[in-house]
Amino acid sequence: MKKKTIKPNYIQGKTKKGINYKYVEDDDFIIIPIETSYINANENLNKIIDPVIKLIENDDYLIIAETPVAISQGRLVDEMKYEPGISAKFLAIIWSKYIWGYLLGPIFGIKDRTIKNLRRLPPESKRHKEVVLQLYGWKHALKPASEAGIDLSNAPGTFVSLLPENPEKVAKDIAKKIEEKTTKTAHVLIIDTDATYKRGKKYFTGLPIAINGINSNKGVFGYVLGQLSENVGSTPLGSSKNITVKEGIKMANIAENYQKTLSTNMETIHSVKNILGSNIDGTTVESLDSIVHTPAVIVREKNKYNL
Repeated sequence: MKKKTIKPNYIQGKTKKGINYKYVEDDDFIIIPIETSYINANENLNKIIDPVIKLIENDDYLIIAETPVAISQGRLVDEMKYEPGISAKFLAIIWSKYIWGYLLGPIFGIKDRTIKNLRRLPPESKRHKEVVLQLYGWKHALKPASEAGIDLSNAPGTFVSLLPENPEKVAKDIAKKIEEKTTKTAHVLIIDTDATYKRGKKYFTGLPIAINGINSNKGVFGYVLGQLSENVGSTPLGSSKNITVKEGIKMANIAENYQKTLSTNMETIHSVKNILGSNIDGTTVESLDSIVHTPAVIVREKNKYNL
């Protein structure tokens, strides 16, 4: 069944220079989508930066998804080059599909959608587990899904994208370029949809990286403990300025909640066919480029500029 989405209720705005843009309201903020074509491997991020320069104002947040950043860095791996061994086959078939899909998943109360996806893991998942084992080890491979933040849904064919390298530096570099072009100070945040959890006063995530204040690289241990803790939302990976964890997660969630309203949001590999009309292995750069992508949003306080 095709995923239902709520179409954003866009409002038309105009900059002081007369540039038109659209935005949606979210409590005390407005969200301005940055829409682009597909960002290819080893391509710079000008498709994001150029429209941002025309719209950004002082103290705006520019929130960028991790996958286009990683792809622009060439952080792609072809899973067909990995032949699954016994360990990878066990992790894909016995551990993830059956033990987590039918036993541990229901016990820990993980999402019904996740359980359903685990129970229908395709044969290709064995190669995927081999990739995780070789690049990140057992700690991440034992996580039943979304291992190490590897994205299967926004890369062509049998390629997957890893997390971006040094997202904090990328965020700072983008903020510097924006300031050089506009003299405006923007707060750039690179985020991942994988969860950050809170237990007591401590924040943690299974992802290999996160901003300061979030205990990262916990792998399956973070995932299991997370099921017994509070899921506070998406994970900020890198920030151009020092930011509290609470503020970073707040901004990440604003951006992620907007993304979920889009009909082109490829949240999982199972949504690829509905959106692109092809199976995950049949995804091409051309098909990815056939839809409008929203790799970033500007988040601005609503009371600024009489909005």
